[in-house]
Amino acid sequence: MRILVVEDEAVLARALRRGLQAEGFAVDVATDGDTGLQLALEDDHDAVVLDLMLPGRSGLEILREMRRAEIWTPVLVLSAKDSDDDVTRGLDVGADDYLAKPFAFSVLLARLRALLRRGAPPRPAVLQVGNLTLDPATREVRQGDVPVELTTRETALLEHLMRRPGEVLTKVELRDHVWDTAGDDLNVVEVYVGYLRRKLGRAAVETVRGAGYRVVGR
Repeated sequence: MRILVVEDEAVLARALRRGLQAEGFAVDVATDGDTGLQLALEDDHDAVVLDLMLPGRSGLEILREMRRAEIWTPVLVLSAKDSDDDVTRGLDVGADDYLAKPFAFSVLLARLRALLRRGAPPRPAVLQVGNLTLDPATREVRQGDVPVELTTRETALLEHLMRRPGEVLTKVELRDHVWDTAGDDLNVVEVYVGYLRRKLGRAAVETVRGAGYRVVGR
């Protein structure tokens, strides 16, 4: 197993290399963001341990570029930025796990092994169906190269449809997943599908008579 460590603190980078090598891993180390991105894109690794605050490109930029290039190598973020917002942002951009500094090496090792057991199934950070794209982290929606302004509820409805591309979703399922309670009238789904069609074009969301809706893009 080959691990890429992207960490600019020299003492910590050396300690991680020694500790991982002692556990039988081959280890590559990058101490700045540009080198880290180059190694992540060009070399074959089984997992990446990634700091966020780096000289040059940040760890979040590296994550975005990896996922944009459809590189699904498991990434364990290792960072002193430990607020709820920081953790949420890292996971939304494409990290598989997040460990705050300071940390116990045994915990890092256990989490790394857990990621390696899971492997790297394709799981794009940005959803795409036809010419529609939706970034769950930023809530940005585009139709081709054109940004589309959606409300929070419209975005939530579109996201749920796009996470099940090609599938027909019933009004009941859409209501139960997108709205707060199952008590809302089913007509609310029709209303919001109408809103999406006005902004994305009628063909973007298809009605399957007697069954429900599916997103097809254009």
